[in-house]
Amino acid sequence: MYKKYVITLGVLLSLCSTLGHAQEPVVANKDHAKMLSSSDPKLAANKKLVYDFWREVFEGGHLDLAPKYLAENYIQHNPNVATGRKAFVDFFSKFKQPKAIAERVESPLVSIVAEGDMVILTFSREYTDPKDATRKYTTSWFDQFRIENGKIAEHWDPATRQ
Repeated sequence: MYKKYVITLGVLLSLCSTLGHAQEPVVANKDHAKMLSSSDPKLAANKKLVYDFWREVFEGGHLDLAPKYLAENYIQHNPNVATGRKAFVDFFSKFKQPKAIAERVESPLVSIVAEGDMVILTFSREYTDPKDATRKYTTSWFDQFRIENGKIAEHWDPATRQ
């Protein structure tokens, strides 16, 4: 009886550990127009501001357009980038070069959520599994922005110090 119990428990624990590592992939949403829409014109405008900033400045590398989107005293909560629009431009100009601006955000965008003066972009990110270099997995990344007077005034993301 004891041996049967131990074997059953071992099988259950093995199944639980496998299930504990199961994951549904994080999938991008292809309908950017729908994500940008809102019945509230202010929320739609805030979403569009952040979306266009991401396309033109962040992905497109057109740091000369930063004043169009970022407040001069822009507050940065990413531990690798200093606060201020100038600091943002100085940091990203080290590795961003201007390129043609895409009509849509190119990163795998999952959602755009706006509430009050906040907009959150959520992306899918793919990484190599550290336990098995032949496997990939996806996870979520977010960038959150606060809008003030029609410009991005503050930014958060889950970045850690590099």
